Amino acid sequence: MERAELQTDRLRLRRWRETDIAGFARLCADPQVMKYIGNGETRTADQSERAVRKFEAEWRREGYGLFAVELRASGAFIGFAGLSTPDFLPEVMPAVEIGWRFDRMYWGNGYATEAATAALEFGRNARGLGPIVSICQTGNDASRRIMHKLGMVFDRQTVDPTCGRAVEVYRI
Repeated sequence: MERAELQTDRLRLRRWRETDIAGFARLCADPQVMKYIGNGETRTADQSERAVRKFEAEWRREGYGLFAVELRASGAFIGFAGLSTPDFLPEVMPAVEIGWRFDRMYWGNGYATEAATAALEFGRNARGLGPIVSICQTGNDASRRIMHKLGMVFDRQTVDPTCGRAVEVYRI
């Protein structure tokens, strides 16, 4: 499988590197970043490293995955955006989920929308994936706005069985 890399005006979406793990661990240790992820708990450095290894395993297995996102101007790692299998929520399967998570210091700049748009295009056009869903916890208005910008429409409200929290599912 080729090493998928996408570029937007401001961002580079690429496969993960060892050097991304520290930055990913830092953002997963931020309570504000993790507020609407799973049960809302932060992650340890070891949990974050295991997650990155899982992201790369999905790339190798599926031919798509979550991209590490960096600023083109500086090369700074700022988060992730991309595609994964939402098997934690069996009622939406079969589907591919588009998702994102960014370091709080980069919020409010449109990076998540820019990266998610590129990842969605990659999934649909380069990989022929569908249906594509996005799942956010109820109350996560920022993610809901991004879903609308991507052209997604509300599908259902349900409960994430892994943590018992209410989630909204959007589809395109």
